[in-house]
Amino acid sequence: MNRKPILLLGLCLLSMAGGEARANDLEYCAELTAMYRKYLGQTSSRQTMPDVTASTAIDACERGNTAAGIPVLEKRLTDQRFTLPSRS
Repeated sequence: MNRKPILLLGLCLLSMAGGEARANDLEYCAELTAMYRKYLGQTSSRQTMPDVTASTAIDACERGNTAAGIPVLEKRLTDQRFTLPSRS
């Protein structure tokens, strides 16, 4: 039996699943970014300097590097006791 078509089908299915997961990560990263900007993004009298680490994470999300952006934004938000949006 020729296994080549089965292998190609498997690879196609994996790449499609990876694309969907990537789209979900981009959407989740955008939600975290919006939440951070809305609630924590403005400097206040207590914080005179912007959070460069969070800004770098937001930039990573916007460039598609969700692996770098998501953990940082999740930590910043949970450190301030925010409930994170559900991840689809």
